[in-house]
Amino acid sequence: MKQKLKVAVLAWAIGMTGAAAVQAETVRVAFSAEPYPPFTSLDASGKWVGWEVEFEQAVCKQAKLDCVITPVAWDGIIPALTSHKIDAIMSSMSITAERLKTISFSDKYYNTPAGIVGNKDDKFGATPDDLAGKVIGVQISTNNADYVKKHFAGKAAEIKEYQTQDEANQDLAAGRIDAIQADTIALNAFLTSDAGKCCDYKGNVADDPAVLGTGMGIGLRKEDTALKDKFNAAIKAIRADGTYDAFSKKYFNFNIYGN
Repeated sequence: MKQKLKVAVLAWAIGMTGAAAVQAETVRVAFSAEPYPPFTSLDASGKWVGWEVEFEQAVCKQAKLDCVITPVAWDGIIPALTSHKIDAIMSSMSITAERLKTISFSDKYYNTPAGIVGNKDDKFGATPDDLAGKVIGVQISTNNADYVKKHFAGKAAEIKEYQTQDEANQDLAAGRIDAIQADTIALNAFLTSDAGKCCDYKGNVADDPAVLGTGMGIGLRKEDTALKDKFNAAIKAIRADGTYDAFSKKYFNFNIYGN
């Protein structure tokens, strides 16, 4: 009887060990704390929703990772990663040479151009000469901010930086600035809102991969190569099996992945 009990206990212990071994790895995935529709926003119940939320769910499921959404202020999101407060960034972060000095990235998971929006009554384009004498708003600590400083400084009357894109949008709608630069999808979300009825799209800015990057990737610590491999394999898999296109079609009528 005692021998049978020992065998039963041993079998239970082995089973528990096996269960622990297959338990999904927990990964703290950071989104920028402010809404960035249609990629991330809070619904009426306080739940995060949007294209990037569905991407996170799909890629983590494919990689068999237990991903926990962890909102972080945008200007502190890379320090939060390098200090191990979070494990990955999925927040429409461009893969740029400057960021690659500090962190690593997965393969890109989407790529769209940047553009300029201004008041409908103001007729101008998206070149430095077009924006001469204008006050341009841009979100702080973004590749768009770097672009504006590089290409429009000396032409623009002023470059105003905001903690969130929404604050820049509000100042444009209120007439306190003349133009904003951001990703074209984020700009479209603003233009189709009630607040954006004031304004229209002035055009894409000239491409500058050194500043604007080569697409959006999952930000990771340089040493987390195994996690990077898991995410890269998962991105490839959800694109191949149709999952990526299925949820993307709910938000966009074009190929967000790019070339």
